[in-house]
Amino acid sequence: MSDEGFGAIMSSLDAPLIVVTAAEAGEKAGCLVGFHGQSSIEPARYCVWLSKANHTYRVALGSTHLAIHFLTTADLWLAERFGTLTGDSTDKFAGLPARPGPGRVPVLEQCRHWLVARRGTLLDEGGDHVCMITEPVAVHAGGPFEPLRLSQAAHLEPGHGSRERHSPPTERAARSRTPGTTA
Repeated sequence: MSDEGFGAIMSSLDAPLIVVTAAEAGEKAGCLVGFHGQSSIEPARYCVWLSKANHTYRVALGSTHLAIHFLTTADLWLAERFGTLTGDSTDKFAGLPARPGPGRVPVLEQCRHWLVARRGTLLDEGGDHVCMITEPVAVHAGGPFEPLRLSQAAHLEPGHGSRERHSPPTERAARSRTPGTTA
């Protein structure tokens, strides 16, 4: 199979971008996501694929809920913040208004289009991303909108490469458990 051919087809699809947030044991995380989609009408289900390299993935493993924020063409700055910084060393939520949603997951107040979903089945087929199948429990639709697309954010450099893996589950959590260190 040609990796070049697969890449050409996938980039032609020009996926809409979302920001996924998670929280677990007082730790918040969020990342820019291009792999996502509705997977069932009845019952309603939505899937997000998180990179194993991301801090958000490691926090989401222990979270009960995810918030899925649908970005508009005016939200490139949010895509940059959540897509280029790493939560391993940066608090992406600093100075950013967010309120706790179901499961205490942070809901970004700047986003008018979001859903909060209970995390369900996890599917890991050994690739660099893991599928989290979710069940929506709260939604806010701010009216029709033009989604921010991958092609509009293609210039952004990700905070982690796809081949990176981390242990322990989150570095900031590990520091907070080590005597004499701060998170």
